Amino acid sequence: MWLMSFDALPAPALEEIAVAASASATLQTVTPLSTPSPTHGVVQHWLKTDPAQTYYLYVPPGISGNAPVLVVVHGVSRNAEEQARRFRRLARQYGVVLVAPLFPTDRFADYQRLGLTGQGERSDQALQAIVAEARQQTGVTGRLYLFGYSGGGQFVHRYAMAHPEQVAAVAIGAAGWYTFIDPQLRFPRGLKISRRTGVRFRPKRFLRIPMAVFVGEHDIRRGKDRPELRQTGRVDAQQGLTRLERGNRWIDAMRAAARDRGLDTPYHYEVLPHAAHSFATSMKRGKLGVRVFDFLFGPPSRIAS
Repeated sequence: MWLMSFDALPAPALEEIAVAASASATLQTVTPLSTPSPTHGVVQHWLKTDPAQTYYLYVPPGISGNAPVLVVVHGVSRNAEEQARRFRRLARQYGVVLVAPLFPTDRFADYQRLGLTGQGERSDQALQAIVAEARQQTGVTGRLYLFGYSGGGQFVHRYAMAHPEQVAAVAIGAAGWYTFIDPQLRFPRGLKISRRTGVRFRPKRFLRIPMAVFVGEHDIRRGKDRPELRQTGRVDAQQGLTRLERGNRWIDAMRAAARDRGLDTPYHYEVLPHAAHSFATSMKRGKLGVRVFDFLFGPPSRIAS
């Protein structure tokens, strides 16, 4: 299997626009390893069991076999490589393996809903195959953490709900809308889902997972300017009009549901200063990366030790 290695950070990008691979990219081969092996930058891989499926991987130097794995999931612009690059410095500082899957539109039109609505392939199953290969390639066995921005934020919270036994904690960046704990509402607004999917939502399990939502203070635009934001009467009435309002309502609902079941799970909502709906701006001006790593992992020394 062949892969590409990219070392330099991308040039500043417009809203979630994927950047091109560096012209100085080098080719190298990957073989399975029994101990963690650092990459020299963000490396593009093609899944052995599905060569059409690609993902990006960063392995910091000097990590142990029980290092945590952080999956970062793109929005509808499919900027997987940019996300991996922008998180790389923090991953190195914390000793965290980064995995950034790419869900192409032609295969995963409904990746935000895990492919459970019958539109496209199952993105949750694709991620499971990617993570399994990344662990096999690096030898890392640490716990799995999730981050997603915009459409990726939709994906990661629904993945944790569907597969709670796999996930340690979740950080969500400015998701457009959410799945609420309502067994009477059909998925993805609620938990009612066809048995044909093979998925069962068990609130007592996924409500044990710490989750946080981060939204830019200026992320309030609607209408034709934001066609990717779900704007229907039912979603507006249930969740609010803007990403700010929807994230806050969802965190409040999750916290209340956990307490009703006797759980004191950490749920966190935070507004990012100087940011609208832009991954790059949220990282640069809103310090999204630092806030995400602090929520998921605490001080860097806790991981490094």
